[in-house]
Amino acid sequence: MTTIEPQSPESALDARVEDYLEDKLQSAADLDTLDALLETVDLQRTQLQTQLDTAVRELDAARRTTDDRHGLMQERIAEFRALQDSIDERVRATVASDAPSEAIARLQRPMQKLKAVELAKKYLVLLQDVERLRKEAKVHLPASPKAALEPYAQLKELALKLRGLPGSEELHLVDHVEAVTENLWAEMKKIMSDELEVVLKQRGWPRVDPQSEMDDEWIACVEKLVDIQMPEILYSPETVPLLPVDVMAHIFVAEFRFHFLSDKPTSKAQSVGSHCLPWFLSTIEKWEDFFRDNLTPVLAAKLHDTPAAAKTVYADPVCALVTSMLVVMREKVHAVAKEAAGNTPFLSTFIAQLVSFDETIRSRFNYDGGDAENGWPGLTAEVLANHFEVWFEAERKFALERFETILEAPDARKIDYDYAVAGKMKPTFAAVRVADLLRTITAKYEGLRSLKYKVRFLTRIQLDILDGYHERLKGSLEAYQSMTSALGRTLHGATKEQLAALEGLGALETLCKVIGSADHIVNALTDWGDEEFFTELWDELQTASGSGSSSELDGEQDITSSRSNNGAIFDETIAAYSSRRRAAEDILVSTLADAQLKAFRAYTQRPQWTTIGDADTLDPSQLSITAELDLPLSKLRENFDFLYRALSSASYRRVWHGALSKLQDLLWNSVLMKHQFTTLGAVQFAHDGQALAAVIERHLSGGSSALEELREAMELLRLPVAPPEDAAAAAAAAGGGGMTLKQASERAFTDNDAARALLEEMQLQSLTPATARHVLQRRVENNENTGW
Repeated sequence: MTTIEPQSPESALDARVEDYLEDKLQSAADLDTLDALLETVDLQRTQLQTQLDTAVRELDAARRTTDDRHGLMQERIAEFRALQDSIDERVRATVASDAPSEAIARLQRPMQKLKAVELAKKYLVLLQDVERLRKEAKVHLPASPKAALEPYAQLKELALKLRGLPGSEELHLVDHVEAVTENLWAEMKKIMSDELEVVLKQRGWPRVDPQSEMDDEWIACVEKLVDIQMPEILYSPETVPLLPVDVMAHIFVAEFRFHFLSDKPTSKAQSVGSHCLPWFLSTIEKWEDFFRDNLTPVLAAKLHDTPAAAKTVYADPVCALVTSMLVVMREKVHAVAKEAAGNTPFLSTFIAQLVSFDETIRSRFNYDGGDAENGWPGLTAEVLANHFEVWFEAERKFALERFETILEAPDARKIDYDYAVAGKMKPTFAAVRVADLLRTITAKYEGLRSLKYKVRFLTRIQLDILDGYHERLKGSLEAYQSMTSALGRTLHGATKEQLAALEGLGALETLCKVIGSADHIVNALTDWGDEEFFTELWDELQTASGSGSSSELDGEQDITSSRSNNGAIFDETIAAYSSRRRAAEDILVSTLADAQLKAFRAYTQRPQWTTIGDADTLDPSQLSITAELDLPLSKLRENFDFLYRALSSASYRRVWHGALSKLQDLLWNSVLMKHQFTTLGAVQFAHDGQALAAVIERHLSGGSSALEELREAMELLRLPVAPPEDAAAAAAAAGGGGMTLKQASERAFTDNDAARALLEEMQLQSLTPATARHVLQRRVENNENTGW
């Protein structure tokens, strides 16, 4: 590859000149233009030289400028370094001294004054705006209340905005603006109220006919008052008295104060129930139709399509009248409550009167206090907020003292035989009074609205009384069992008087007292559990328990914790009393069985069942009952008569069914299976059984069915040895349709099938083949003729 040698600048210039000349002098003719070409070249050279000189001068100037700037920069750098050193030195000196703090402190007061001046200027501007809005609002009254509301609304909005600013609680301006707003509102209402007052004075209110109608001017004033109060009605978080109604009720309030808040005799606290509350109700009732007929259309038109239209305290003029009147009534009630707090008997009476008053207001005038969902809590709730504990403790003390008085009364343990007709349970006087006491307690708190208060009365008074009375009945049963058992008498002892009281019917009476008392409480609680009040209370408790919120009960006993969701409020208590009643009935059955054992002892030990006689020709109707049976039957009649008077039909039948079953066992084991019988003895035993059944049927229809197995055994036992010649006599003698003892025995002892066929033929349904064989073995003839 050929290497190109670099050329010197002069060679390059010559080459370029050569190329230029060749380009310009390509022919002979071009020589003629040589002079012109030279001139052109000379001109270009001159221009280039000029440009070169200029560039040289500018370059020199730039160099000088650069040198100057570099020197200046060096000077500035030196000055900056010197300044930095000076600043650093001053910073170190400042850090080491207190001069800055002193300077700042001296500057603070002027700055604060400056800020105060600026703030004062803003205050003045704001106060001017407030005063301007106040005047604008008053200018429109009383002609145009709606126009007056516009500046008032701006002023109200300003007050709310100021109150919402951080640190507003320290600004007196905020309080001032709020005070101006409140005073303006009061002035606006007074201006409009005064207009209505003039109209009322001209009409002679309230000396007008309650059946009359308001004139147009009257209605116009009412409409203006509603217009001016509309923002308050719509946006107030609490119920407010309706302004036109408030103005009209002013005369009633003044009359109320004259009678009940002065030194008049009617102002005494003890007169609140006899004078004050009735006066209030009668006043509302007197003007009820007047307010409703005249003001309902006005309010409906004004409140149309507003949330207030659904609130009866605004839409119903009578409810609005109640709201206005309740203001002064509330003052009276709290004054009386304060005085009654030191007199618990009067406080109890006063609360009862107030509860009745609240309920009358709700029911008579459909008053809900502005809360359609929960209803009006009533003046009672306000009083109890401060005095509930005093009232509750007084009621609890009174109830428990009354309970103790009931239990210690001379006739408390006596049965009230006149309480109900025959066939109904007879409780003791104590049980009746305890139930009445519980009902009285319910009446004291069923009008309360607070779930917490109702639960307190239920759990800490009523359930305590019920538990106490249940323990008393339980103690009575335990004491009875102790005195009637040898072990109990040995361990606990018993006086002669106590043992004497259990002789004869005394034991039955003691048990009937427990049965009747427990049954009475069970029935009372069952009825109460179905009542609307206790049903609603149970639902409220279920709701409070299910939601997991304890705020409403506020730590009170949750009586739903151990109960079924499908139960009722008294289920556990009813179960406890029912259990006590059943226990007493079981003991009563055992007591009757023991009495029967003693009464029938001589009869069971009678040895004359093997008497020999001509039983085949004996007419059973001519027989008399065994002498040893007279006393048992007499005792049985006596027990029947007593229990019939004391027990209900159902309990009476339950008890006797159990007692007669035990009597059958007694006669079966101690007579039938213990002795041998001849034909005459069997007939006599069957005749005694018929007499016993007759006594039972006379006192308990169908009761002899409890002895059905024994009766059938007697029929089988009394079969004759040989068939009588007279078929009628055979039927009368044996009742077996001509069946003889030998025939029955042969068939009974053949096998079970033959025995069952025998029993079916003789219509003996209660006996089994084995039992039938045991019965037939009790006949002497069978033992003597083993070959049958």
